Amino acid sequence: MVSLRTQSTSHEAQCPAGPIQVKTSSVHGPGPTFNHESIPYTSSTIPYTPSTIPYTPSSIKTSSSVILLEYDPETLPPPPSDQWTRFVCISDTHTRTFAVPDGDVLLHSGDLTNTGTIADFQKTMEWLFSLPHKVKIIIAGNHDLPLHRDWYDGAYRKWHNHVGKQDIKPILDLLTGQRANQAGLVYLQDSSYEFQAKPGGLLTPRQWSPYFFGWAFNYDRQDGKALVAKLPKTDILLTHGPPLEIFDRTRTGDKPGCADLRARLPHLRPRLHLFGHIHEARGGAIHAWDEDTDTLLEVQNRMDEVSDDEAEDEDDDDDDITAEALVEKAEKGVSPTETAQGMEMGGANGVVEQAAGGEREETVFVNASCWPAGAGAWRGTHRVPFGGPGFQAVVVDLRD
Repeated sequence: MVSLRTQSTSHEAQCPAGPIQVKTSSVHGPGPTFNHESIPYTSSTIPYTPSTIPYTPSSIKTSSSVILLEYDPETLPPPPSDQWTRFVCISDTHTRTFAVPDGDVLLHSGDLTNTGTIADFQKTMEWLFSLPHKVKIIIAGNHDLPLHRDWYDGAYRKWHNHVGKQDIKPILDLLTGQRANQAGLVYLQDSSYEFQAKPGGLLTPRQWSPYFFGWAFNYDRQDGKALVAKLPKTDILLTHGPPLEIFDRTRTGDKPGCADLRARLPHLRPRLHLFGHIHEARGGAIHAWDEDTDTLLEVQNRMDEVSDDEAEDEDDDDDDITAEALVEKAEKGVSPTETAQGMEMGGANGVVEQAAGGEREETVFVNASCWPAGAGAWRGTHRVPFGGPGFQAVVVDLRD
């Protein structure tokens, strides 16, 4: 998980939570400028290619938060004004690359790679370096295996026996070396970092997820309470896995989200909570907090039918899946978590809870998985590509 805390941590009930001010370190120089009149959908290496699949625009808006879940890149609207900060949110890219819109801050919530080989990291990081965002914050996910070093030392033969144990040094150089610094990219793992995106904030990361079929960065569920208790009050919270009952439902109806994280959220009340991990549960919601209670919404995507191609893989077991099989699935465009766990669900979904009687604190919840999975991965007879309609980067605008 990663939390970003601004200088203002007040959480008064009748006003939005503080200005989004993020401090910069000297490594990255002055904070970026961002032209809100023009929103390029581009990177330096991957131009936007018009989709043959039509877009179905989907957005959620309140007076202080906007979520753009699906949009035509050629007509992507700008933030409401210069008093808003644009966060471009992605997760579960699994070594795939695609065009991403510009913004004030790029946030990546983990699963950068398929299994964390050096070749995987090289491809992913070259892509991230090329993106135009002056500030890029990334964390690891359970597929980025070598980054969980102690665990990887004992588990690498299961995953990398065919390629050999991966040297962590060149991987860390990609994530934290000179090129990362020059690109404004910060990888966080159990550390804190101050940066400036527009004129405040502190990031304290934590990648851990509840035990999930023997992958990296897992913890036993009985340890969850102690882990999440360390999270400070924050404006921006990144976790790889979802909280329980919020965009965490699988095809079989399982909800592997973290109950302890959910219980901690009423205390944290972040402006934005970004996660991924459950590919087919992609979606967004805005929750208005009640002044007198800690009640938290429960929200999921619709449950849809399983496609024939994906149903063939229903009996796979992630505990036995090999790295070769995982890479083969990736080449076929089949979600590893979806097929290995028998997951299936609908595409992007949006929910907003309207606050009665004036403005309240709000939390934007986003599962920003970019791996097309579930019935939402198909539009008619067309398979949605990575970063395609319904699985684009989720754009979140927050009023400062």
